[in-house]
Amino acid sequence: MKLIKYIYTGCMVGVLISGLNGCRKLEEYNPSGATADAAWSTPDGFITLVNAAYSDQRNWYSKEDGIFMGESGTDLWFNREKNGYAQQLTKYVGLNSLQGNPVRATWRELWKGINLCNAGINRIGDAGFTDINERNKREGELRFLRAFYYWHIVETWGGVMLRTQETKEPELTATRSSVNDFYNLIISDLEFAAANLPTQQQWGLEYSRASKKSALGFLARALLSRAYYSLAAGNTTEANGFFSRARDVAQDVINRKLEFGIDLHANPTALWDYTSNENGHNIEALYTISISTNTGLNIEDNANRVFMTFQTPYTGDLKPALQASLEYGLDSERRLMPTLQLLDYFDETKDARYQASFQEIWIANSTDPFQWTPANISKFQKNPVLTGSVIRPGIDTALYITKKRITNEAFRPYIVIDRDSIYDAEGKIRAGTRDYVTLKKFMDPGRAAANSRVGTRDIIVMRLAEMYMIIAEAEFQLGNSDRAATAINVLRTRAALPGKTADMQVSAGDITTNFILEERAREFCGEYMRWFDLKRMLYGNNGQEFVNFIKERNPDIVDVQNFHRLRPIRQEELNALLNGVEFGNNPGYN
Repeated sequence: MKLIKYIYTGCMVGVLISGLNGCRKLEEYNPSGATADAAWSTPDGFITLVNAAYSDQRNWYSKEDGIFMGESGTDLWFNREKNGYAQQLTKYVGLNSLQGNPVRATWRELWKGINLCNAGINRIGDAGFTDINERNKREGELRFLRAFYYWHIVETWGGVMLRTQETKEPELTATRSSVNDFYNLIISDLEFAAANLPTQQQWGLEYSRASKKSALGFLARALLSRAYYSLAAGNTTEANGFFSRARDVAQDVINRKLEFGIDLHANPTALWDYTSNENGHNIEALYTISISTNTGLNIEDNANRVFMTFQTPYTGDLKPALQASLEYGLDSERRLMPTLQLLDYFDETKDARYQASFQEIWIANSTDPFQWTPANISKFQKNPVLTGSVIRPGIDTALYITKKRITNEAFRPYIVIDRDSIYDAEGKIRAGTRDYVTLKKFMDPGRAAANSRVGTRDIIVMRLAEMYMIIAEAEFQLGNSDRAATAINVLRTRAALPGKTADMQVSAGDITTNFILEERAREFCGEYMRWFDLKRMLYGNNGQEFVNFIKERNPDIVDVQNFHRLRPIRQEELNALLNGVEFGNNPGYN
């Protein structure tokens, strides 16, 4: 069973004036319209609060909001056709605190989740639990989720207000807390969760609840993130303590693979296979947000729309022998295309992750064969030698969009769009470019129809591979590049094409900050974390490393500045505070 319909009864006023708006209808346990106090005063009723606390993570993961917040504005992606959609995040153009900014919704939804977690943590003593293990398990869920939400908040907006009490009335003042205070709470919550949550197997069919492996995985990530704030402050000894702890916790997860029922997939293709990995069957997942194929059971109809984000157009008059299909995805509402830099991070002659992650070839799937007639030869600028040849459905290539440079397009009996058609010599995207190599990790053939916008695919928020990369990054910062290489080589061995394992191995001398970022791109591109990777590791020179890295590797981004390592606070929130001027926005956004 997928954990779905995270819903609760009773409305609570927002963290700030607009922090919580709207109520969710209670479905799983409805005490005849009773107030929240009454509903949450029994163990069964309290579980509805716990369930509700999960819901707001779906406003980040499975939506454009999270993808744009976590992936765009980096070296990996840019607007398809160089358009202006969400350009505040993709180009850093107009990124401010004013209405209409895409960061506004994520702020609001994350604080909803925080308030529910605080409500539960502070009310659990009155919920009537007689089994201390059951009580601690439910509190462990809430503490995991509070840490989960707060990690996104502090990494996105920095030291804003840190609240541990439920907000029932409008808050008219707010006080900033330090990043260190945030991480003290995050780490403490995750340690409690790791000690008290069950394994995923002990949850039975409810595989998308937080479990021991989830808490430990996020604890490793939090400790790694926290270490860099000490580095930036010049406290190397403190930083090394956090790096060591991050490494040790990540290694603990790996050491307990059998206990947790997890392992790396045998190869990258198996990792993203839809058929074998749904309904909690992905053995690499440390934390999953579940989406039901029965769309009526999901909290909303558009529960997962990420499958559309990276889609290139593949049908139409300029794409003969192809028609819309579940296999090839929804041919509309695409948003982001890969940079040339991202594609060139891969050496597809030895690294299987490129083919597993991206689609370059579309086999004809039209009802009838397509024939190269003289008219078609002229239309598509093909050589007349192709006259009379056909593209056969289910057999022949119809479309080839590639990062390679192709010189004999006119003699190929299919449509060819190569790197020079998409990018110029500097790596910039050519104006008006509609076609690009497609990221296919999130393709969703489980949808009801080829034109359906309703996704059904689970979201893997964290997976085992990240533990190896956390170890590598921590060991590198601790001066142990040989150990870093050993951890990375586990993933590179898994990624090697047959006969290429030796060629994929790296040594201590290969390990640098840039190499780790490049390896993370090869492993995790599109998985909601690239912006966080860059802001974490490229902290040097007051954030100028962050700016230089992005500009050098994504030449279409020219407006990024060092203060963009934090996002602006919503102006509505500041206006609602009596001490809004004193509280202030983040630097650079005033």
